[in-house]
Amino acid sequence: MESGPHPELIESPLGRSIEQDGVRLTINIVRIATEPGWSLEVVNQCGTSIVWNDLFATDREADAAFREALAEEGAEAFLDN
Repeated sequence: MESGPHPELIESPLGRSIEQDGVRLTINIVRIATEPGWSLEVVNQCGTSIVWNDLFATDREADAAFREALAEEGAEAFLDN
């Protein structure tokens, strides 16, 4: 099976890995080069991906959404149950 070309992804410099309360998280903030919205994904230490449904106007808004979720729910909210 052949697929079409993969879209070019732009990675935000705000993407990073952190460890908080013994929980390791990777924050990916990306957008498709031809599209305006930024996507936010958090991957936990088990490889589980949590992706926000909405796109963000800027990478800073995506980062702020992650920081808000982390502050309100803690790192444990991103773990597998």
